[in-house]
Order: sequence, then structure tokens, then C-alpha cells
Amino acid sequence: MSVWWRLEAMSFGTALIAYLLGSIPFGLLLTRAAGLGDIRAIGSGNIGATNVLRTGKRGLAAATLLLDGAKGAAAVQIVGLFLGIWLMPLAAVAAVIGHCFPVWLRFRGGKGVATGLGALLALDWRVGLAACATWLIVAFATRISSAGALAAFAVAPLVAAWLSPPWWWLAPLAIAALIYRRHEANIRRLLAGTEPRIGRKA
Repeated sequence: MSVWWRLEAMSFGTALIAYLLGSIPFGLLLTRAAGLGDIRAIGSGNIGATNVLRTGKRGLAAATLLLDGAKGAAAVQIVGLFLGIWLMPLAAVAAVIGHCFPVWLRFRGGKGVATGLGALLALDWRVGLAACATWLIVAFATRISSAGALAAFAVAPLVAAWLSPPWWWLAPLAIAALIYRRHEANIRRLLAGTEPRIGRKA
């Protein structure tokens, strides 16, 4: 077995494990278990915590936020523990891709914010903490979840470039690009001043 073949196999295994963990649709599973039906038929149609909050069930929204973050962190930690620390950035990106494009939901998932934050915390807690703090500050100040998310993932690659190992900033950058791509409609509404605020049901 050549070294290159082994590296390719490990990289594929990393991506697959992290993708499958990231693709678990906790928002959908929790709302169905609570008898609220399909979360994709409510509000924005997203499966994430912000849309779960529009059901009026704050406990379910909090649980969705924590579980979505935990699956991102778990993907990074599991890969780091069993396959190697150097593969953790790949796992972080793959977990977010899994949340955004889950195979179980015909590749129509969430926007990746909580999963991305969890992955960043596991990848480098300093980067994750900076991103979480930015999200909290901006979201609290504006009461707009998407504004907090966009600010958080703009900050993350910069902090990673400063504090993380030399090439690890590429993972936060890739995650940020994906987050921004998934938030295109939100960005348009933010510019137009029509983006819904936290807690609004529609």
C-alpha cells in the first residue's frame, strides 16, 4: 500500500465520517418527536435552531442549537482521535457540508451556523470562542440571527490565521464561504432592511 493511497483513503474516510455526522437533521427529528410536524413547512423552511424557535418552543430550539453544534464538534474530535490531528480541518468542513446538504433530506439541509461553530470550537477553541462571542454580540445588538452568523464567520478565518497552525485557517475560510453562500437570501434581506428578527414566527 503506497503512502499516497493511504493518505487518500484516510482523507476519504475523514470526509465520509464527518459528513454523515453533520448530516443528522436534529431540528427535523426533534420537532417531529414533539408532534410539531415537518419543520421545513414552518417559517423559512430551514431545519436549524432559528427556524425551530419560530414554533414557539424555546427548549426545542436550544436543544437543536446544542445538538447541531455538538455534531460538528464530535466529527472533528472523532477524526482527530482516530485518524490524526492533521485531518481535523477537513472534518470540520465536511461536517458543515453534511448539515447543509444531508443525503437523507435530498441534500436540502440547513445553513450550517451551529454546526460550523461547533466544528470551529473543536478545531481551535480560540477561533470557535471568538466566532461564538461575535455571533452573540451582533445577534444581541441587532436581534437578527443571520447578521450575527455572517459577522462570526467573517471573524473566524482572521482569528485562525493569527492563532491556529499555518494552514488551518483554510478550514474556517471554506466554512465561511459556504455559510455566506447559504445566506444569500438573508444578505439580500439585510441590505433591504427586511430580514426577520429573532423570535418572529414568520
